[in-house]
Amino acid sequence: MNDRNDSTRRNVIIGAAGGLVAATAAQAAPQALSIADLKKEGDVACLYHCDYGDNDRFAQTLNNISNHYSAYGADPFKLQLVIVAHSAAVKFFLAKLEGTPWKDEVVPAKAFERVADLSKNGLKVHLCEITFQRLKLDKAQVHDAPFISFVPSGVATVAALQAKGFSYLKVG
Repeated sequence: MNDRNDSTRRNVIIGAAGGLVAATAAQAAPQALSIADLKKEGDVACLYHCDYGDNDRFAQTLNNISNHYSAYGADPFKLQLVIVAHSAAVKFFLAKLEGTPWKDEVVPAKAFERVADLSKNGLKVHLCEITFQRLKLDKAQVHDAPFISFVPSGVATVAALQAKGFSYLKVG
């Protein structure tokens, strides 16, 4: 690992311990990342591919991520996990569903809270810009969280992460 990655991952640990996280606290809204920005930062890295809007399936994905961290002692230096969300899965990262295709649906109140808790172990979320463009979704509706970023394409990100050594998981 290089110094930049060590520093980024160290901030995750400091944040989990309740300390000051100056590097991540300054970020106010999801940033846009290019495919080239995506890096494998640990010996074991895995992407969870989410393109579904089913609440139970998403809850199971979060259970699997929690179990995955548990097996590695929640050590962000040993394990790097990311969620790549596109299509209906982006709804789980929206602060409100008004004006979206899911306006009549209900996302479990604790779903995003669970994601935020898992982010303390280093979990990152990459949202598909193509989904937001095609569905005319307002990016301002995304929860304001430093662990969320936008990527140009969800499926291209899945392929790029696999090429960079990430294992692939999809809850079915």
